[in-house]
Amino acid sequence: MTSLKNNSMKQSFLIILLISLSAFSQKKPAKENTNLETITLGGGCYWCIEAIFENLDGVKTVTSGFSGGTTKNPSYDEVCSGKTGHAEVVQITYDKTKTNLDEILKVFFTVHDPTTLNRQGADVGTQYRSVIFYNNESQRKTALEIINELNKNKVYNNPIVTKVEPFKNFYEAEDYHQDYYAYNKNKPYCRLVIQPKLEKFEKVFKDRLKKK
Repeated sequence: MTSLKNNSMKQSFLIILLISLSAFSQKKPAKENTNLETITLGGGCYWCIEAIFENLDGVKTVTSGFSGGTTKNPSYDEVCSGKTGHAEVVQITYDKTKTNLDEILKVFFTVHDPTTLNRQGADVGTQYRSVIFYNNESQRKTALEIINELNKNKVYNNPIVTKVEPFKNFYEAEDYHQDYYAYNKNKPYCRLVIQPKLEKFEKVFKDRLKKK
């Protein structure tokens, strides 16, 4: 009797398991959001660029980090040494139904000086270079077209030195660098450097700000 009871229990368990597996296999995988695209930009201190793009309508996420170098998982201090080859960058994910790369790059070229080599104001070094890391041919083409247009129309007094390079790597910066301006608005760097850039962005792109 005990043997028959055990066999019955095993069969019942097997039936339940098969039903569960069948139900699981019939679940449709979550659809990937094909409207989202990512671009990686370097335009001086990433605190500045991050604070600006977090306010652009259509931008889903902005992450500060490092890209373009050879050192794996670099620290902020290592990148500041200028020996890693990395630039301070922000990785921007945006919804193509609400904004596009053309607008993203127009904001980018409005809020930093793309004519100064390895420098933005008092921030000096290759880690502060102006650079666009593209993920596909369409992004590369759009970036070059906008740069050519700006140079052709002599928007700046000097030629643009922004590099357009294929994306290879991205390493997220330490937690305290994320949303830096939002948590440190009263610090001198935020008031003297980031705030003027943010005010310029809000003035030029006032119709494209996220609703708060």
